Amino acid sequence: MSNDNNSAASNRKNGAEVPDNVSPDLNNMDALSLYLKSTAGSRKGRAIPPLENWHPDNVADMDLVIKANGEWWHEGGEMTRESLVSLFATILWKEENEGITEYFLKTPVQKIRIQVEDAPLLINDVGIVNEGNKSWLEFTTTTGDVVRLDDEHQIILKAYNAKGHNAIDHATSEANADNHQGKTSETQIRPYMPVRNGLTALIGRNTFYHLTEIGELKEQDGEVILTLQSGGNSYQLSMPAD
Repeated sequence: MSNDNNSAASNRKNGAEVPDNVSPDLNNMDALSLYLKSTAGSRKGRAIPPLENWHPDNVADMDLVIKANGEWWHEGGEMTRESLVSLFATILWKEENEGITEYFLKTPVQKIRIQVEDAPLLINDVGIVNEGNKSWLEFTTTTGDVVRLDDEHQIILKAYNAKGHNAIDHATSEANADNHQGKTSETQIRPYMPVRNGLTALIGRNTFYHLTEIGELKEQDGEVILTLQSGGNSYQLSMPAD
């Protein structure tokens, strides 16, 4: 990690100050937490930092796993401090390298590689927000992200293999982690939604049940069609009928 000082200097040019009393070697939970709190600066609340402007050369690994059910585990133990998980979620970063998806906690001085079993974010709430003469479906993640159903944030369906920890794009959209499983016990059809910086969120089971109450369900050609209204537009989710 001999490039730390150079990385810190270059990132100061990008407007990201690195405090002198915090080590740039951040692949330690306490050091990373202290660093993030020290560099919060003028950001208020849970503002997402400008991750796209940070290009650190230093890459390290941390024994941190985001489980398929949305839990964060560090060194074999579940992270139960919601405030800390939410803080770390603000610097989640995704990269595609030669067909392989990698996830990091990204700072101006370092990228810390972590493991994600399925989606890095989990949606656990949905509500209707009235704005002007339009009503929007607004989704909230467990770590505080808020996203509305629109043309750029549509629900997509993927087949998740619990054994292989991978999700495969499906041709249709749906929203239940358990009800519509594949042919094997390891495969589940799960609903996802894009949130930010290429990150997707799994839509939780209870949230989907709420969606079926909000939307309109009908059967057509052996499929169940769920129609949702948001922002004056209609969005359809096609699910195989039981």
